[in-house]
Amino acid sequence: MLQPGELSLAGEPALPLLGATTLPPLLAALPPAPLLGARSPMPEEEIETAELKESVEASVEHALEAEREKTGWTVYLSLSTAIIAVFAAVASLESGANSNDAILEKNDAVLNQSKASDQWALYQAKVIRAAVVHGESEFASATNPELAATLRDEGAHLKTEQAPLEERARALEAQVEAHNARAERLLERHHRFAIAVTLFQIAVALCAIAALMKKKPLWLVALIASSIGGVLFVLGFLAPG
Repeated sequence: MLQPGELSLAGEPALPLLGATTLPPLLAALPPAPLLGARSPMPEEEIETAELKESVEASVEHALEAEREKTGWTVYLSLSTAIIAVFAAVASLESGANSNDAILEKNDAVLNQSKASDQWALYQAKVIRAAVVHGESEFASATNPELAATLRDEGAHLKTEQAPLEERARALEAQVEAHNARAERLLERHHRFAIAVTLFQIAVALCAIAALMKKKPLWLVALIASSIGGVLFVLGFLAPG
C-alpha cells in the first residue's frame, strides 16, 4: 500500500516524490554555484600571459633595434651626399675655367702664328728683292757703274733688314709653341676635372637611389665612384697649368 509522498508504476518499486521534506537535504549536498560576474583564480593562464607579453616586448624591441641599425647609415649617407655635391660643384667650376683658358691660349697661338706668317712673308720678299737687286747690279756694273753701285747699296740695305724680320718671325713662332703647349696642359687639367665631375654626379645619383630604396650596397658603390673622382680632382690641381 502506497504511503504519502510515494509514486509507483506497474511492476516497479515505489519511488519517493520530491517534496518539501526531501529538497533541503538535496540542495545542501550540491556544490555552491559561482556568483554572477565572479572569476575563479587561474594562475597558469596568468603565467602564460606574462610570458607572452615578455616575448612580444622582446620581439618589438628587437625589431626596433634592427630598424635603427638598418636606417642608421642614412645619416652618413646624407652627409656624404652633401660633401660629394660640394666637390662636384668645385670640380665643375675648375673644369670650365681651364677649358676657357685653353681656348684663350689657342686663340693667342693662332694670332701669333698669323703674325709670324706675315713676318716670314716680308722676310721672303726682302730676300727675293735683294736677289733681284744683286742680279741687276751685276748686269749694270759693266755698262752703268753708278746704277750698279746704287743697286748694291740697296741690296746691302735689304740684307740688313732680313735678320730682324727673321728674328721676329722665330720669336712669334716660339710664342705660338708656348701658347699651344699651355693650351694642351690646360686641356689635360680640364679633362681630369670633367671626369671627376662625371664621377661625382654618378655618386650623387647612386646616393639618391640608395636613400630611396634603403640599399646600403648602392651607397658603397657611390663612395667608390666618388673616391676615384676625388683622386682625379686632386690630380687636376697638381697638374701643371
